[in-house]
Amino acid sequence: MFRALRVARPADAPAGIFRVDLVEDFDDDSLGEGNVVVDVQYSSLNFKDGMALRGDPGVARLNPLIPGIDLVGSVAASDDPRWKVGDQVLVNGWGLGETHNGGFSERARVSGDWLVALPDGITARRAAAIGTAGFTAMLSVLALERADALAAAEAGTVLGGEVLVTGSAGGVGSIAIAILAKLGHRVVASTGRLEETDYLVSLGASEVIDRTPLGQPGKPLQRERWSGAIDSVGGNTLANVLAQVKYGGAVTTCGMAQSPDVPASVLPFILRGISLVGINSVYISPELRSSAWKRLSTDLDLDLLDGMTSTVSLGETPALAEKILAGQVRGRIVVDVRA
Repeated sequence: MFRALRVARPADAPAGIFRVDLVEDFDDDSLGEGNVVVDVQYSSLNFKDGMALRGDPGVARLNPLIPGIDLVGSVAASDDPRWKVGDQVLVNGWGLGETHNGGFSERARVSGDWLVALPDGITARRAAAIGTAGFTAMLSVLALERADALAAAEAGTVLGGEVLVTGSAGGVGSIAIAILAKLGHRVVASTGRLEETDYLVSLGASEVIDRTPLGQPGKPLQRERWSGAIDSVGGNTLANVLAQVKYGGAVTTCGMAQSPDVPASVLPFILRGISLVGINSVYISPELRSSAWKRLSTDLDLDLLDGMTSTVSLGETPALAEKILAGQVRGRIVVDVRA
């Protein structure tokens, strides 16, 4: 028997009414399909986990559901020849914590196709601290590199040099700043929490700006400033960022904290030749997963990661759901599922 968080809608409850319980007596038959069983050590709290913990039907698509879109642990049993008992592994995405029971549990059963070996030099706790948020940040950096936005910024060519990160005090933003700064780029952090300025500068931000102007309706073409940008906000913010990107620049989008709607124009795309790249961390190839995790092991300052990370127990996790959805969580939260 093992412990897990369970999100469930009672049979007689109206739609949208869920409850969250810490259940002490789950067994392996509750875990769902898969050919590898993992003894979970850590998970982490992401924006999507906050949505699942409040029963959002767009995320919590099993009833009942064990949430947690990340897990890190060791293989307890395996019918997959690629993985043996004792292997240190992690999972991000693949519907974990949405359509498949997830990481807010002391045990998980998953497909061997989903597993990534814990990278050399990264402990289990640090891998959980990186989690989907840090993984998404790294995918965003890789996408900007493929679009040559960062190469041009580094070279000081027509693109100039500044890279904007929106939602910068959150998980994706914090790790994106740390990666970009370590790679030598000038990073500008946009935030609605200017009291976090010292924190963002400590991660490597060269400048911190108030998010309010970016969040208002703006003109379809504005003064060029950014050679690249990583946006986790959407809405007017993304529209204004696109309007300010320099000729040939690129923007990645991975979130919708402000809105899923983008009231933008085609003008930046056809007059400045910019690119907008969507980042999906759920169903990408094993090759790209391994590549992103390898880069995280070299391009992320792990001491900075430690400084932006706090740890909570499994039982403390539900109380943080509304805080992360309201943008009141700084950096990363690791869930110690055995505490």
